[in-house]
Amino acid sequence: MIILGLDPSLTCTGWGVIRVEGSRISHVANGQVKTDTKAPLPDRLAYLDTVLAAVIADHGPQCAAVEEIFVNDNPQSTLKLAHARGVVLLGCARAGLTVGEYAPRLVKKAIVGTGGAAKEQVQAMLRVLLPGAKVVGADAADALAVAICHANHRPRY
Repeated sequence: MIILGLDPSLTCTGWGVIRVEGSRISHVANGQVKTDTKAPLPDRLAYLDTVLAAVIADHGPQCAAVEEIFVNDNPQSTLKLAHARGVVLLGCARAGLTVGEYAPRLVKKAIVGTGGAAKEQVQAMLRVLLPGAKVVGADAADALAVAICHANHRPRY
């Protein structure tokens, strides 16, 4: 099974693709979608949608996992995150993917063993879980972590 993990953000959405065969997890690809902060919101969202569609077409995932929204101290930041998350959810649904949604604390717990883990701890564990993977940035690392969390929590049929 191929799983697409997504860490939505209007500024930089991370994506990661893993392959799951039994209990084995391997890295397929990862990347980040950075939008132009000077562009109008609709253009930024359209760009995110276009790149996500290409990632899905290129890697053919059977399902996706998305980090749930968290509330920032700044309401404007939360709204921008919600816009990006909506585009990501729509793009996955349009592609026919089932989507698992996971709280950031659950993702950290699935990777590190504690929900209060720092980003550096998550990235260190990813190096152990996905040896040899070249992760392009923190947002891509978070997306890979979401995908692994889904691999561990998804329903088995």
